[in-house]
Amino acid sequence: MSARIIGTGSALPEHIVTNEYLSTIVETSDEWIRDRTGIKERRIAKEETTSTLASLAAKRALENAGIDRTEIDLIIVATFTPDSNMPSTACVVQQEIGAANAFCFDIGAACTGFLYALSSAYAYIQAGMCKNAVVIGAETISKTVDWTDRGTCVLFGDGAGAVVISEDKMGKMTFVQGSDGSKGNVLTYKGRSLNNLLVKNEEENSFIYMDGQEVFKFAVKKVPECIEELLEKTNTDRNEVKFFCLHQANRRIISSVAKRLKQSEDKFPVNLDQYGNTSAASIPILLDELYQRKQIEAGDKIVISGFGGGLTWGAALIE
Repeated sequence: MSARIIGTGSALPEHIVTNEYLSTIVETSDEWIRDRTGIKERRIAKEETTSTLASLAAKRALENAGIDRTEIDLIIVATFTPDSNMPSTACVVQQEIGAANAFCFDIGAACTGFLYALSSAYAYIQAGMCKNAVVIGAETISKTVDWTDRGTCVLFGDGAGAVVISEDKMGKMTFVQGSDGSKGNVLTYKGRSLNNLLVKNEEENSFIYMDGQEVFKFAVKKVPECIEELLEKTNTDRNEVKFFCLHQANRRIISSVAKRLKQSEDKFPVNLDQYGNTSAASIPILLDELYQRKQIEAGDKIVISGFGGGLTWGAALIE
C-alpha cells in the first residue's frame, strides 16, 4: 500500500526577534545578516516549548486533514531539542492531542529529521503496520544557542510543522537519503557528559557549534547531487517538478542549488527571511504555508530536501 499527505499544519512562537534587536546584543547589523543569510527576523519561544508547538501543529494538521485523532496509528517527531529525553516528544503530543491508539517515537537527524521521519512513516504504511500517521518537525533551538556568538545566534528560530500521511493506493513518495558521520564535527550540539559513580565531571554549558564554511560547501554540493539522484531514480524530468522545497538554512545555499539544477529560483519557495533556520521544522512549515496559500494541490510533483547535522541529507519526490 502506498500513501499520501492529506493534511498540513504549523505553529510558531508569538515573539518576533528582528535583526535590529540582535544588533543591540551582539556586534552585527541587519545588513550583515541579510546579505549573508537572507534572514530578516525569527520567532523565539518565550512561553512555548517544543512539545506545545509540536502538539499545536499536529492539531492543525488533523483539522486540515479532516481525520479524527482516534484514527491515528503512529506519531513521529523529528527534533534535536526535546523538552525531555523521557518521555519522548511524540508521547507528549499523543497525550495532548488525544491520539490514544497511536504508537510514538522521536527521530534525531537534525535538519534532515523531518524527511527521515516522513520516510519512516511511509515505510510503516507500506509494510501494513499502520494506516494513518502524524509526522512532525519541531524545535526550540533558541535554548541551544550561545547568544554572544554572532556566527550562530543570528541563524536560528523556533517552530513546528506537521503533516498527516495516510494510506492511499494512488499516493506516491520516493526517497533518497544518506549520512556521513566522519564529518559530523562541523555541526554539533553536545549532550550531557558522562557523570556517574565511576566518572566525575563538572557540568558545563553546551551550545550549538557550526563551521559555517564547511556546512555551506557540503550543502551546495550534496543537495543538488541527491536531488539529481532522486529524479533519475524516478525517471522524472526536473521541469515536471512544481516546487523544490529545501530546508530553510541560508538563501545563498538555496540560490546555489537552483543554479546547479538549472531551475528558476521561483520554483524554490523561501520563508527563512521570517523564521530563520528552524531545523527539522522548516520543511513542514513551508509545506503548510504553500498549502494554505493554495499553491500546491493534488497531482503536483514536489521535491523536498533536507540537509544538516550528522552530517545527514536526503530528498523525496512527493506527488
